[in-house]
Amino acid sequence: MDIRNIAIIAHVDHGKTTLTDALMRQTGMVAEGVSMDSNALEQERGITIYSKNTSIFYKDTKINIVDTPGHADFGSEVERVLRSIDSVLLLVDAQEGPMPQTRFVLKKSLELGLKPIVVINKIDKPGGNPDKVHEEVLELFLELGANDAQLDFTTVYAIGRQGIAKRLLTDDAKDLSPLLDVVLEQVPVASTKSTEPFAAQVFNLGYDNFLGRMAVVRVYGGTIASGAQILVKNAQGDTRTGKITKLFTFEGIARKDSSEITAGDIGMIAGIPDIYIGETIVDSESTMPLPSIHIDEPTISLNFLVNDSPFAGREGKFVTGRQIRERLEKELEINVGLKVDFSGEHYKVYGRGELHIAILLENMRREGYELQVSQPQVIIKTESDPSTPLGTRKLEPFEELIIDVPSISSGVVIEKINKRRGVMKDMRDKDGITRLVFEIPTRGLLGYRGQFVVDTKGEGIMSSRVIGFHPYAGEVKKREAGSMTSMAAGKALGFALGNLQERGTLYIEPGTEVYEGMVVGDSIKGEELAVNPTKGKQLTNMRASGSDETIYLKPAYILSIERGLETMADDEYLEITPKSVRLRKKHLTETDRAKAARKTEDAH
Repeated sequence: MDIRNIAIIAHVDHGKTTLTDALMRQTGMVAEGVSMDSNALEQERGITIYSKNTSIFYKDTKINIVDTPGHADFGSEVERVLRSIDSVLLLVDAQEGPMPQTRFVLKKSLELGLKPIVVINKIDKPGGNPDKVHEEVLELFLELGANDAQLDFTTVYAIGRQGIAKRLLTDDAKDLSPLLDVVLEQVPVASTKSTEPFAAQVFNLGYDNFLGRMAVVRVYGGTIASGAQILVKNAQGDTRTGKITKLFTFEGIARKDSSEITAGDIGMIAGIPDIYIGETIVDSESTMPLPSIHIDEPTISLNFLVNDSPFAGREGKFVTGRQIRERLEKELEINVGLKVDFSGEHYKVYGRGELHIAILLENMRREGYELQVSQPQVIIKTESDPSTPLGTRKLEPFEELIIDVPSISSGVVIEKINKRRGVMKDMRDKDGITRLVFEIPTRGLLGYRGQFVVDTKGEGIMSSRVIGFHPYAGEVKKREAGSMTSMAAGKALGFALGNLQERGTLYIEPGTEVYEGMVVGDSIKGEELAVNPTKGKQLTNMRASGSDETIYLKPAYILSIERGLETMADDEYLEITPKSVRLRKKHLTETDRAKAARKTEDAH
């Protein structure tokens, strides 16, 4: 049976998983309602976080499909997947057109010499313009330096949600057969080297409670059977031996026991506990290792610490430093975009962005872990530069930021981005929607997403991609609000919160338990305020006009992990437990309390 290997790549929410699900349903690989996004977090957020493998059978051909994440923070998932396939389906929304992650994934695939098949999806959108988007995609190919063969790409038009595709907009469409036919025509046959020496490269990792760590591999040549003795080679030339205990191939979204895997196929190998992404598995000493898989480096870091707040240990099952360390070590086995330094008093975690870290923390809290983290900081590098007085210069990560907002909101967005050292590169207006393109330091973008939602009344779309390390941009003024810190312990009361809400945004509701040093809100004027959210109304037997007025409380800005990472100051920790997310001051001394109390009195 012929084998074809493809990946579906696109910007977030352009319809990759929906299209993959439709392909599986049409070929009878899954039942109605079954989705590739099986992880609970993926289903809740509606995004793909982890790349996944599936396979379908069409016209006596096995088509291996890899569904990839669309969010830039999970770019490391896409980079390694592209090495395992022979072509990509590049999905582009018929209304939004190419977005930052479209550029990122397309650039990676063009550099590897792949010839993409362009799928313009969601052509049924009222604001869709497939012809214009086709031109924008062609411009993007030219801009990224595509060769003549890559520029001669095939375009398919689709509505993934309805499971239909067509080669021309004027064609009638019943199902996705036109797209599958294009795959058979354009994608090279992978299963042609079965007589060569065995060589397979690891591009992903899996984990099984009984089999342990497993390697997801693309077989480039030869055939290997279960129980075979193999060699593992890395890019540095080191070689070690191992034995395959079990083999699996993919059928639909399920893995299937197999006695052997052959050239061109994608499968899973169990039995090599120390296997790592990029390593080559061979059966002969003379077979050279395949080129290593490069993964872009992390851009932000933060500290993971044992929770030592007054409420520590109330809700968590795993609370010790050793337990947190073991969980991070386990995460490192499959999360290649993550790095952890275990050498200090706390664990310094390096990631690709706030969402990358937030997903890890959310998974940990659901598993029963309790910990606290420091404010995310960008990673600053230094390089030699003889033209400077010190002979070196600082570099920091920059991102390309694309924003689509109603034209009426563009002014406030431009003002906020300029304050954060963003430089506008392009501005276009169409049908009352303004598209703004900026280059901005990651440092300036941290903590802005929540403010963006407020400024655009929830009508804006913002996406970004890391474009590399550029010279340090100078001071960035991000936080204009101060913190309201509780100076008492107990339960928050509506009477106290009614007075406090006039000074800023509250993070808590009546009845919430607070402790001394817990941040209960932010103050509009930027002052650090010590407040008492547990203060009740003075009761008296005297009646007076206005004393029994109703208290109207605004809805609280309840902290999630992402909101906490965005709003926290550098002197605060984000306390994360299975049931709660709280902000707290790192240290609250008697001097701090006295100073904050004086400010509170002055405010009165």
